[in-house]
Amino acid sequence: MTSVLRIDSSPRSDASISRALADRIVDRLAPAQISARDVSPGLPVIDADWIGANFTPAAERSPTQIETLALSDTLVAELQAADVVVISLPIWNFGIPASLKAWIDLVARAGLTFQYTAEGPKGLLEGKRAILAIASGGTEVGSQIDFATEYMKHVLGFIGIHEVEIVAADRLMVDAEASHAKADAAIEALAA
Repeated sequence: MTSVLRIDSSPRSDASISRALADRIVDRLAPAQISARDVSPGLPVIDADWIGANFTPAAERSPTQIETLALSDTLVAELQAADVVVISLPIWNFGIPASLKAWIDLVARAGLTFQYTAEGPKGLLEGKRAILAIASGGTEVGSQIDFATEYMKHVLGFIGIHEVEIVAADRLMVDAEASHAKADAAIEALAA
């Protein structure tokens, strides 16, 4: 059975378009084993203690350093266990929510999700699929002012997830009906 990890970043809960899109995407992927992580309440940001713990070899970490990395280790394990990652995100001020950026910082870890090689960085999460459920009020996905979509595709590729599909309800404040119709068509086109 396919394992799906769902990441939500909009704090709007029931009023969130990106979450509603993710609901429909996850339904489309059924039957699947679903795990979910809501990052909207916020995650810790990287600080000096976290960096020190992360760059200490695992066998040499103190109990405090192990505790410092515990959430990051859990988030990485969730990502490693998934076959498909569904990320719901609103575009805010042309980018992603801070809580989603914090999640990225906690899962992009050298030696766990990517490694440096003589040829450059290599992602360690090959063979996974990601689907981005994106909502925006005025920003057109893929436009020059959309700094969220390409960033997410780049970060996912950096950790080895190169199959990234986009379901977007963008420019909702410009033409909501057309935006929803476009998102509906993208969801229908997804392979289960």
